[in-house]
Amino acid sequence: MPLDRRPITGAVHRRRHRFSYIIIVALIVAFFVLAELVSRGITQAWDQATILSLRSGGNIADPIGPAWMEEAGRDVTALGSYIVLVFLVASATGFLALLGRWRLVGLLAASVIGGMVISALLKFGFDRPRPDIPHSARVFTASFPSGHATLSTVVFLVIGGLLTRTTEDPQIRSYFVSLSIILTVAVGFSRLYLGVHYPTDVLAGWLVGGAWALGCWTIASKLEAKSSAVASTRDLR
Repeated sequence: MPLDRRPITGAVHRRRHRFSYIIIVALIVAFFVLAELVSRGITQAWDQATILSLRSGGNIADPIGPAWMEEAGRDVTALGSYIVLVFLVASATGFLALLGRWRLVGLLAASVIGGMVISALLKFGFDRPRPDIPHSARVFTASFPSGHATLSTVVFLVIGGLLTRTTEDPQIRSYFVSLSIILTVAVGFSRLYLGVHYPTDVLAGWLVGGAWALGCWTIASKLEAKSSAVASTRDLR
């Protein structure tokens, strides 16, 4: 089946951008509402109950399930570590550079650095203690929001979104986005399973990371639209 290569009009781009702005604002508002609830301690009982439901009844230091499941949880959570994310960003940067998509390379770098700064500032500002149970992974920073959830959301969704700009095949685009979402969700749940974060920490990371990633997607779309408009103007001359 041939691809539909008809150009997207400026009106369509503007509608998409307006919809993106609405979603970004909604995510940001949801984050601050959640942050307020957490700060007041309203979510603490639910957070604690959820964490304990994932621990072995006879040993609070032991997550539920067989030993291999705990090991798998650590493997999955490593996908959201700085080392793995930096490797993924470097790999995606190389791919985009080989395609000559230098604007996207710059946008990818800016989005990741911005995500790291946002995560660090929010952690410092809220300074929420980690769950008071033995952890199955080493931790070095405050709890809210989850840095793994925030940064994996930013990196996976931004890379997935930027990779969709390299193809016109809707199936491949859907694959990139779907894979990004699956990886993001998996990393977030692994943090809960290992007992290093409360559910609201992970949810907050998804919210702020999603808002930042969608903002970067919107910028990429604007850059693409501007480039297409310039190219069309040149063709008319």
